Amino acid sequence: MNLLRTLAKVSSMTMLSRVLGFVRDTIIARSFGAGMATDAFFVAFKLPNLLRRIFAEGAFAQAFVPILAEYRETKSHEATKAFIQHIAGLLSFVLVIVTAIGILAAPAVIYISAPGFEKDPDKFVLSVQLLRITFPYIFLISLSALVGSILNTFHKFVIPAFTPTFLNLSFIVFALWLAPYFHPPVLALAWAVFVGGLLQLVFQLPFLFKLGFLTLPKIKFNDKAVLRVLKQMAPAILGVSVAQISLVINTIFASYLQSGSVSWMYYADRLMELPTGVLGVALGTILLPTLSKHSANNNIDGFSALLDWGLRLCMLLTLPAAVGMAVLSFPLIATLFMYRQFNVHDAVMTQGALIAYAVGLIGLIVIKVLAPGFYARQNIKTPVKIAIFTLCMTQVMNLMFIWKLQHVGLALAISLGACLNALLLFTLLMRQGLYQPKPGWLGFLLRLVIALLVMGGGLWVLQQCIPFNWHTSGLHKVGQLAGLIVAGMVLYFGALYALGFRLRDFRRSEV
Repeated sequence: MNLLRTLAKVSSMTMLSRVLGFVRDTIIARSFGAGMATDAFFVAFKLPNLLRRIFAEGAFAQAFVPILAEYRETKSHEATKAFIQHIAGLLSFVLVIVTAIGILAAPAVIYISAPGFEKDPDKFVLSVQLLRITFPYIFLISLSALVGSILNTFHKFVIPAFTPTFLNLSFIVFALWLAPYFHPPVLALAWAVFVGGLLQLVFQLPFLFKLGFLTLPKIKFNDKAVLRVLKQMAPAILGVSVAQISLVINTIFASYLQSGSVSWMYYADRLMELPTGVLGVALGTILLPTLSKHSANNNIDGFSALLDWGLRLCMLLTLPAAVGMAVLSFPLIATLFMYRQFNVHDAVMTQGALIAYAVGLIGLIVIKVLAPGFYARQNIKTPVKIAIFTLCMTQVMNLMFIWKLQHVGLALAISLGACLNALLLFTLLMRQGLYQPKPGWLGFLLRLVIALLVMGGGLWVLQQCIPFNWHTSGLHKVGQLAGLIVAGMVLYFGALYALGFRLRDFRRSEV
């Protein structure tokens, strides 16, 4: 398996999903703006996403994939099939209970997660209504993620990477054509979440059938492998929840700021999800099962070499994304979101949050590379301890920054916390002997810095010479933005080529 080619395929599918995500957010911004209704929806949608990270691709995947990879290497097909059947049964049982509790306790959940909404009764009631519609999404997307984890472990990476496009398509259809049939119209977005989750699950089932693992779930609490997953999940839930808890706490802070703050941070975060998804999630998806295989075979050299490859590729592609998003922050926001209800003030406020988030992009993506190094060895406690420490430090930074920087300070705190998390993961992997950097890192980073200066400086000069015209039509803005992005890519990769970088240097094969 050519990892670089596989990464390109997974990243392209993720890119498609993210592009559709931008289309969806552009449509939402044009139709609903940034105000009371969108604040209510984004809070309601954020909570199922928090649980999704726990029961789906987050803690569950971290505990499940290494053990499934071990079964694949050492057990028969029938034993692996039984293991999957028992895991699916347990997950379904827990999800039904969690979903029921979430729907019944929706008012309390909104009060805890966004207490500032209580001062506006209409906003609070709408948030509760939206949450009750979106909460079953956790059941659907978690089962979808279970299927995706199985497909990834068996190196069927493209299907799970393509699956999220169905949620974005659902949003687009409901926002464009079905919103007028709902009162208030924002309810259409909640139903889009439910339908999108259902489509994602159904789409993957035929591919699971081809692998021979499509069976009815069966509950068996005393299955030894299931108990191992549960044992690993306990700390993993806490670890994965930390990042999401940090976002929830930020939402609590933002709910006390001026109206629109939650939405400004949401739109900035959506832009950040393009590089984190296309590169970070894609790298993590590929690395976890491959690292797990090396760990099962006790191949430390291969383990370390794979981490080194992931880190170099991460630096190569993440740093220009961060610089580009900061330098092109206003053109990006104006092109994607600034229509109708989303005005210049909203764009400027979102720009500040985006620049602050860009500071921590490298940390966010490096975590996706380094954390699987611990998960693959079924060591979840170490990343959890780091995550808890990072959460505490992030809240200290929230309190330091919010008074002067408002919502921008909240975004900056998350960014700096991510960088701290990545640094601690890196340090402990080195100390434990799991990662030894290969020679050439100093020269590699020096050439990257030169290329970044060429790209960032060039884009800044271009915008000074040819100011971005945000008053023009949407199509013209797209053309201007595309020109700037192409110019940035030519400057960056041209500089790298001149400095001796070649694509073949980043190729890596795994059996």
